Amino acid sequence: MRFIADSRERLDRFLARMLPEHSRSRIAQHIDAGAAKVEGTRAARSRLLLPGQLVEIEPILDRPPQALTPSDLPLETLYEDEWLMVINKPAGLTTHPARSERSATLVEALLSRGGPLSSTGGAFRPGIVHRLDKNTSGAMLVAKTDSVHAALQKAIQMKLVRRRYLAWVQGWPAEDKFSIRSHIGRHPTNRVRMAVLSEHAPGARPAVTHCQLMQRFSTKQLRGTELLIELETGRTHQIRVHLASVGLPVFGDRTYGVPCENLNRQALHSFQIEFVHPVFGEQMMFEAPLPHDLITAFETQT
Repeated sequence: MRFIADSRERLDRFLARMLPEHSRSRIAQHIDAGAAKVEGTRAARSRLLLPGQLVEIEPILDRPPQALTPSDLPLETLYEDEWLMVINKPAGLTTHPARSERSATLVEALLSRGGPLSSTGGAFRPGIVHRLDKNTSGAMLVAKTDSVHAALQKAIQMKLVRRRYLAWVQGWPAEDKFSIRSHIGRHPTNRVRMAVLSEHAPGARPAVTHCQLMQRFSTKQLRGTELLIELETGRTHQIRVHLASVGLPVFGDRTYGVPCENLNRQALHSFQIEFVHPVFGEQMMFEAPLPHDLITAFETQT
């Protein structure tokens, strides 16, 4: 796996941000075993990274490779050519295998299709350029070659890939357009959660979320807003944490949000993705149709 450092930061803290599905202790052990390099040289966990440096780490194996088997799951493809795909990930499907996830994942669904997938992300992440949370639906990029994978990942780090989401939140914002700016990092006492932190807190990274009001709705059961969200940064759980921090928790979000009748996951959908094709050089944009559960949950609230 390859990453580009985006700030001055210890190697172990940087990799903990890049690999949130692994514990810090597991990452530290992996580094101590000589599995991480900075600019091609093996490095200690305390190595101070500089912006732009190349960081490489061998895959952290969560389960035997033979457990990664193709699974014939329904998968909607929004676009496909010989270099990449844009897929519409359903809610409830984890992006790739992890220690805590034993059910079939998007990776295994991709493997069942046959054909090439990039290997840059490691043995358990073929083709995976970026992730969506398990219970978030919508558009995702998948790379078929290593060169395209690297180009897309670099474009994301340079903020050249635009990702827009739709979110349904409790409450009405005071403004039609607003941005949320804060620092986000691991919750100090609950590792499975992220939190808004002081900029000086260990592991805190700047995060910016842009929001635009689409429509307000109000019934006896719900008083909420549909928002169009665009990320300027891509921190773990960023949208859900940011919206909760300003009093606009996402409906159906069991970790940061509020319950919603007839909805078993967070009301968050990766609606649109826009990027320059790494081979063609052509600007491309794709939209993922709203899934039935979101339509059903909110169609009577408008």
